[in-house]
Amino acid sequence: MTLAITFALLSLLSAGCLDVSFKQYSRRARSRGIYLALCGVTWTALQIAYFVSQNTALVFDAVTLSYSTVAGIILALANLVLIESLTRLNVSLGSTIYRLNTVAVVVLSLVILAEPMSAWKAFGVITAVAAVWMLYDRKADQKLQGGLALFIWMAVMASTLRAIFAIVAKLGLVAGAHTDTTLLIYAISWIPAGLIYAIWREDNVRLTAPKIAYGAISGILLCMTANFLISAIARGDVSTVVPIANLSFVVALILSAAMGMELFTRRKAEAMVLAGVAIYLLAQG
Repeated sequence: MTLAITFALLSLLSAGCLDVSFKQYSRRARSRGIYLALCGVTWTALQIAYFVSQNTALVFDAVTLSYSTVAGIILALANLVLIESLTRLNVSLGSTIYRLNTVAVVVLSLVILAEPMSAWKAFGVITAVAAVWMLYDRKADQKLQGGLALFIWMAVMASTLRAIFAIVAKLGLVAGAHTDTTLLIYAISWIPAGLIYAIWREDNVRLTAPKIAYGAISGILLCMTANFLISAIARGDVSTVVPIANLSFVVALILSAAMGMELFTRRKAEAMVLAGVAIYLLAQG
């Protein structure tokens, strides 16, 4: 279980950086679909390069293809909706809602995966949710009007999809899906998802140097986040490792504050302390 927690912490670090890159890209009116596809191209290239260097044999059986394709599409959609929501929400508020998928993950893992719930884990999950909730921007909430409310609901949808992805991914691994092949299919899924969205919903689909640069950087971070998370899920309970990985808002908060994207307040500092406590409790569980 120690190794699973280590991988979850590495996923936490990568995901925090990824959230900031998403926000940076979404601050200007650029194609989200093309960006998603470029992230997928980068991730796919890195995944293939790693497998070739390790002489990894891939397995494309029915179980791997079915579970991985479904999970990959859900993951791509979750991040696409998250990126769209960040066009109007700050990192703290968007991260607050998105990372609350911890609750759905724990409930679904208990009901569908029949994972055990110890007192340590229960307290850890409660503390994790409290840490995320500490980032809630009340001023933004008071200003909620029609347009902004739509982006709030988009973040909620992204959070729900992210929770479903974690459960489907675990079900696939339990059913015998090949881990390495699964990661490659996840990566490839982002390419058609992004291109379809760009053609269907957007006009500005041309490639530019900034789009390629953001796609490459985010794709690298995405590859790291996904590989570490799947390694954690494969070695531990979803209801333990996912709540830890979801505390990536701590990294996102530090980076966004350092880059001048938002202020670092006492409330946010308290959220970081709670996050550390939550990681400790979940590790004990």
